[in-house]
Amino acid sequence: MPEGPEVQTVLNTLQDKLNGAVISRVEIHHPKLPANLPPDEFARALQGQTICGFSRIGKYLILITTDYDWVIHLRMEGKFFVLDHKPDPREKHMHAMFELADGRCLVYHDVRKFGRMYLYPKQENLRDLPVFDKVGPDALSPISPREFRNRLRKNRAIKINLLDQAVIAGIGNIYADEILFASRIHPETRAGDLSDDDLARILRNTKEILQEAIARKGTTIRSYTSSLGIEGEFQNRLRVHTKDGTLCPVCGSPIEKIKVGQRATYYCPECQKTAEGNSVTADPGYRTGIGQ
Repeated sequence: MPEGPEVQTVLNTLQDKLNGAVISRVEIHHPKLPANLPPDEFARALQGQTICGFSRIGKYLILITTDYDWVIHLRMEGKFFVLDHKPDPREKHMHAMFELADGRCLVYHDVRKFGRMYLYPKQENLRDLPVFDKVGPDALSPISPREFRNRLRKNRAIKINLLDQAVIAGIGNIYADEILFASRIHPETRAGDLSDDDLARILRNTKEILQEAIARKGTTIRSYTSSLGIEGEFQNRLRVHTKDGTLCPVCGSPIEKIKVGQRATYYCPECQKTAEGNSVTADPGYRTGIGQ
């Protein structure tokens, strides 16, 4: 599933291609794609709208039009493409087509059909939209350790908290592993056992890692590529995720793979001690060891 950096990469790509574009006609081929409106009403509302703004909250991308906030959750494999021609409407995985006034087409593909779109009358504050009622603060927004602690489910593992979009939005499995490795915290550590220094370190590494991932256009593993064929490069900078059996770049111990909350989790058992031994406060820095 695309995480925050991958969604931001999609958004940046669409902004470069679509800023100022006028939607002249809409076809919805998968009736469940519009989540809060009937397909015909969704299509009518967007016709004639100009795309004039772009934003992101967590794993949601937002296209702002003349009169509406158009919120999109790509889920597992949703992708956008901008074509110079109108595609064959019988194309198997094309679930929506947005014809543009300049002759191009914005096409939405989704092999698994999990993606959803929401359309709301434009709001001054995107956070007021109903779709974000249960979405926590974006992982790149200013969050204090105290606010972070108040949001955590204290009896759950910190890894599961990082994956919970109601706690903090935009982190998925890949980046949770990398953040906890950089923070020297075992993924099964109970969130309530973490100190303020631990939480501050997690927040600092979250921003550093996600910002670098965005700069590198996300992580391409298995099915993810951004819209328009742009592949990420951050997979070349991963230090623990999918690295089981290889040697830790810091201490040389073998990276291990376990399950935490049914999610495959990668960590260094020497650098990331269990909860009982998780008193390490030194932060060797994420950037200094990447790729070495």
